[in-house]
Amino acid sequence: MNKKMTISSIKKTKGIRPLVMITAYDALFAKLLEPNSDMILVGDSLNMSFAGKNDTLSTTMDQMIYHTNAVCMGAKNSFVVCDMPFGTFINKEEALKNSIRVFQETPADCVKIEAGEDKADIVKYLTSNGIAVCGHIGLLPQSVRSEGGYKVKGKTENEKLQLIKDAKAIEEAGAFCMVMEGVKADIAGEIASSVSIPVIGIGAGADVDGQVLVFSDMLGLFEEFTPKFVKKYMDGASLVKKAVKSYSDEVQSREFPQEIHTY
Repeated sequence: MNKKMTISSIKKTKGIRPLVMITAYDALFAKLLEPNSDMILVGDSLNMSFAGKNDTLSTTMDQMIYHTNAVCMGAKNSFVVCDMPFGTFINKEEALKNSIRVFQETPADCVKIEAGEDKADIVKYLTSNGIAVCGHIGLLPQSVRSEGGYKVKGKTENEKLQLIKDAKAIEEAGAFCMVMEGVKADIAGEIASSVSIPVIGIGAGADVDGQVLVFSDMLGLFEEFTPKFVKKYMDGASLVKKAVKSYSDEVQSREFPQEIHTY
């Protein structure tokens, strides 16, 4: 994955190979993640895993632009996606104004918008004005308060049909790919197959066109809770704590610094 993906090459992966997307919020982790990622998402999830908030809703445009610039500095060869935070695309004009900020103030390759059939006109307005858009359907974290929690989608026939409408509407509006979150695995593949652009799943089973995870979840750094759809590929929190404990012990015993660490 050394060659930077483009919108064209991302679309061409459909039916060929799964896309690998992962979140990052700073240059350090972005550089570590880049060699094995097709796309890096600067998610508004940073409000929870990076800033310690209970949800994503208070994330601001200034935060997203700051963190997107940091990620782009660390992963200069990655296709970088900037999440549009809650309240920044309430209508076509606001969406375009804020998306233009992202494109003018960062090197991000596209914006991501939580939008289904009901906001397809906003996506169409953006793509018609030179903004590359990654959609987001299914469970929408920015709707957590209005829906009374994080609720899995696709449990009924009506929900499945609506998700298919959402996917098709976002594709027709010009999005080049989309994230689908928190959808029953037995229908997620059917939804992904209903469109010709890649559908990247998170908590949507294996029968989609790619996967995305929050890096602090998959590395075991976030301890408060672990969503069912997350696989921890390492116990990062324990490793960090162990390392810091060793450092603390050596400072207290004057074992560190040794001569090799001294000018």
